[in-house]
Amino acid sequence: MLSPRQGLLRPVGCGVEELRRRRREREAALRRARREQQLVSKRLLRDDTPEEAEGGCVASVLGEAEIQQFLRLAQRGTEEKEREGALVSLRRGLQHPETQQTFIRLEGSMRTLVGLLTSNQALLQLEAARCLHELSHSEQSEVAEACLPATSYLLTYLAGHSADLISPHLAVLEALGYALSQLLQAKEAPKKIIPSVLASPIPERMLRLLQPGPKLNSGAAVEFAWCLHYIICSQVNNALLITHGAVSTLGLLLLYLAGTVQSSEDAGLELLVCPVLRCLSNLLSEEAVEAGGGQVQLRDERVVVSVFILLQFLLQKHPSLLPEGLWLLNNLTANSPSICTSLLSLDLIKPLLQLLPVSNVVSVLVLTVLCNVAEKGPAYCQHLWPGPLLPSLLDTLTFSDTEVVGQSLELLQLLFLYRPEAAQAFLQQSGLQALKRHEEEAQLQDRVHALQQTALHR
Repeated sequence: MLSPRQGLLRPVGCGVEELRRRRREREAALRRARREQQLVSKRLLRDDTPEEAEGGCVASVLGEAEIQQFLRLAQRGTEEKEREGALVSLRRGLQHPETQQTFIRLEGSMRTLVGLLTSNQALLQLEAARCLHELSHSEQSEVAEACLPATSYLLTYLAGHSADLISPHLAVLEALGYALSQLLQAKEAPKKIIPSVLASPIPERMLRLLQPGPKLNSGAAVEFAWCLHYIICSQVNNALLITHGAVSTLGLLLLYLAGTVQSSEDAGLELLVCPVLRCLSNLLSEEAVEAGGGQVQLRDERVVVSVFILLQFLLQKHPSLLPEGLWLLNNLTANSPSICTSLLSLDLIKPLLQLLPVSNVVSVLVLTVLCNVAEKGPAYCQHLWPGPLLPSLLDTLTFSDTEVVGQSLELLQLLFLYRPEAAQAFLQQSGLQALKRHEEEAQLQDRVHALQQTALHR
């Protein structure tokens, strides 16, 4: 997820502004790489329903005759139960790549499925949508591409759907949201799908589905949060989403999740945390956010507290997702002195340092956030030292990961620039000996030498 970093430390004599410029360029490259990686990370389909799992249903490969029979029954069956059952059998069969290939080769098969999708019977719509999302998440590119003609019908349905969350068709909406989220990852999506989505009422409907409160349906909200994430990653027109209030809505949802996710019995809220963190992180890297006042909307101390509540929750339940919360904190602190002030005034540096041992990726992000704080100047560094920061950095200098060590060196350089006393303390605590172990490492030699010179001349 993180690309190799180069030039983390300035040579002695390079100005503070030059150091800031290099950090901004490097972070922009990291964000770009992160968006590209997220754009192609398909989510896995959920397991079958509990009833199907308990029944031990094993999907079998379907041939042309069986597919045609199920489609015919779904269209013309005499009873709704019979029509629904035909689509359930088809959906199970479509879990096999062989059935998927047969299905897309059959003339009129996709047209029939779309026709069922646009019927006025909710259960048939639901199973048709589930068939579509079995196809849309296929690893075979030709199968996913065959779903593209269905996109316009999906958009028509979603654009015309009631914005009220008391709709009896929320299960259909959830299934269609899943299918759309898969289609939004197609390589053709930025040119053929996302412009149509943005030109429709769908973005505003998505944001309404993400409004926190008693009417929030976690199932539908999760799917459309992922849709929003893939749209944001494409960067087709994020300024439009920002003008629709995306930053404000997602910020309020973040506060809501922090207040409810630990105590709620709704497991869907846990699933909502990751896409919400990603959406906010990526939107905050857009220039239009600053112009539209998005940063102002997120300068509330409650946002900082909410991020730390979610970090603790993720540490306990989903530690692999900690980088998502830290990326948001990084983007919040990058250009906001007020957020950095909140971190210090709420005494959150120590909880942040406690995350360092989790993993190398987490360590790099924690150190990057601390660099954002230190970069703000002497007043901020005064709160970082004395304190637990210097001992923690002496520990991270013993890591074997060059990226962790490089980020530690950058933070030390900033600290020495603004708090010369910290350099003396570093020398007294055998800091130079800690640096010597990295003198022969090609990626770190220049930075180690620069820091040695800075420490000795302070």
